[in-house]
Amino acid sequence: MKELSHTKVTVRIRKVEDRKEWYVYLEGYPVFVPGKKSPQRIREYINRSITTVEWDKKRTARANEDGTKTYKPKRDDNGVIVCRSELDKETMLYADGIRKLRQREYDNADLYSDTEAAQVEQKERSQQNFIEYFSETLKKRHRNSSLSIVTNWQRTLELLKSCSENNLLFSQLDNRFIEGFRAYLLSAPCGGNKSGTISHNTAATYFSIFKAALKQAFVDGYLTVDLSAKIKGIQEQESRREYLTVEELNTLAGTPCERDILKRAALFSALTGLRHCDIQKMRWKEIQVEGDNARLNFTQQKTKGVEYMPISAQALQLCGEQGESEQLIFEDLPDPAWISKPLKRWIEAAGISKRITFHCFRHTYATLQLSSGTDIYTVSKMLGHTNVKTTQIYAKVVDEKKEKAAQAIKLNEINLKT
Repeated sequence: MKELSHTKVTVRIRKVEDRKEWYVYLEGYPVFVPGKKSPQRIREYINRSITTVEWDKKRTARANEDGTKTYKPKRDDNGVIVCRSELDKETMLYADGIRKLRQREYDNADLYSDTEAAQVEQKERSQQNFIEYFSETLKKRHRNSSLSIVTNWQRTLELLKSCSENNLLFSQLDNRFIEGFRAYLLSAPCGGNKSGTISHNTAATYFSIFKAALKQAFVDGYLTVDLSAKIKGIQEQESRREYLTVEELNTLAGTPCERDILKRAALFSALTGLRHCDIQKMRWKEIQVEGDNARLNFTQQKTKGVEYMPISAQALQLCGEQGESEQLIFEDLPDPAWISKPLKRWIEAAGISKRITFHCFRHTYATLQLSSGTDIYTVSKMLGHTNVKTTQIYAKVVDEKKEKAAQAIKLNEINLKT
C-alpha cells in the first residue's frame, strides 16, 4: 500500500540581509521525493517580499548569531501572517492562496493522479457562480477596508450583475465576455439618482477591480488560466488636479466662512495634506506635542497605514483648544456631501474662480510642497501614498509651472552683433 505523506504546506518568511525586508516562501514537509530515503523539506519562493510584519512576542524563534531574541510572526485565525500595510496584507493573502493550491495538490496526490484530481476539481468549480464568488471575495478581502474601497467593489458587483443577468458561471469567463464587460463599463449608467454615464477613469477603476477578482479566482483554483494577466486594463486619463496658490490660501484665511469648523479643517488639510476622512476621525490622543514640535500618530482611513506626521505650529493652532483624549478634534465636521455648498460660497466670497472641492486642499499641500523644493519621496511619505507613482501627478503640475516661469522674462530686443 502506498505510504501517505501527510504533507503540510506553510507560508513562511526569511529576512533579507542588510534590509528590513522579508522574502515570502512556501514550505512543504514532509515530502517524499523519488530517490530520497528520508522525507524532504521543500521550499518554493513566490517572488514577493514584505516590510511591515507584526511579531508575536509570546512565541520566540531561533536566536540570531549575536544572541539577540527573534520572534515568530503573528498569524490570524486563518493562519495568515499579519502585516500593517495594505500592500503587505494583499501579498500575504496572495501567498496563502498559493499555499491552498499546493496543499490540495499534496492532499489529492494519494487519491488520484494529478490529471484526474485536476479534472474532477476543475469540472466542479467551473459550474459555480462567479457573481457569488465575487461577493464572498469582497466580504473576506475588504471587511476592514475603507468605505470608498468597499463602495467601488459593490458598484463593480452591481455592474457585473447587470451585464450578466446575475448568473455568470466560471466556465463562461472567457475573452469574449471580458471584452464585452470592458465595453459595457465605458458606457455604463451612473446609477442611483445621477444621470449620464460613469467617467472614463471610474470605468478604469471598476475594470481593475474585476481583474483583481479574476486574479484571486486563479489563485484560489477556480480558473486554470490567469485571465487577469492576459487582458489589458482601461488606461486612465490624466485628470486636472486643481490647487490653490499661497496667495489664494492667505485670502481664504482672511475671508469669513459661515461654518468655522469647515474653514479650520480645510486650512488644516492644506497645511498637512490629510484627507477629509482622516481629519473627521482625528482625536486629541493622536497629537503629540514635545516642546515646540507637534506630530500626528494616526491610522489612515483609506490605506489603513499607520502614519507618524510632523505638523506645523499653524496647523496645531487650527486644531483649537486642547480637548479630552478621546474627543474629536474637528467635532461636527460634516461629510463631504454636506459641505460642498458652504465651501463653494466661501471660495466665491474670497474672489477665487477655481472649482475647489475639499480634496483640492490636499492637492494644494502636495503641489506647494513640491514647488518649494521638497523632494517627491518626502512628499509621498507625508501624503501617506503607498507608491511614489501616485505622487508623480503633482510633479507634472510643478513642471508646467516651471515651463511657464521660463517664458515669463522677455527682453524687448536681443542684438548679438558687436
